[in-house]
Amino acid sequence: MLTVFANRLYQVLMFLACVAMIMAFVTIGLGVLAREAAWNIQGLDAYAGYSIAAALFLALPATLKQGDHIRVTLLAQRLNAQLRRALEHVCLFLGVTLSGYVAYFSCRLVWISWTTHDVSQGADATALWIPQMFMAIGAIGFVISFVDAWLHHFRGEQFFHTSDEANRVE
Repeated sequence: MLTVFANRLYQVLMFLACVAMIMAFVTIGLGVLAREAAWNIQGLDAYAGYSIAAALFLALPATLKQGDHIRVTLLAQRLNAQLRRALEHVCLFLGVTLSGYVAYFSCRLVWISWTTHDVSQGADATALWIPQMFMAIGAIGFVISFVDAWLHHFRGEQFFHTSDEANRVE
């Protein structure tokens, strides 16, 4: 049940990350066009940055599932199966812990920005809780993906989908 929910969540967040990347592309393209046409459009650089940050955080869960995060396997390859499993258990625990820490403080940052009516210092004066919200959503999804990976690990199931190319490189 959690796996079905989690996989659907990864797909939705990756779709939103793609939308954010398209928005970054459009914003940067509009900025280039505006400079060539001598238009003054306030806040384009900030919106491009917000979009890129949103894309990065929203893509974290799906890229973990796809095995696209950098995993150092040099040590793990040299261990026997029992030690390798224990090392992966510890690493997944640390992943849950650290991503939980990031998610907590991301949500806290959104709450503080919301309650204090914090705005960007640029000319656009964007309410900062809006771009920060995407960071928090992505961080929460990242926690869910690490918990999902940890549960797969406990059950002895494969979680990470690595491509043949990734296996050749390692």
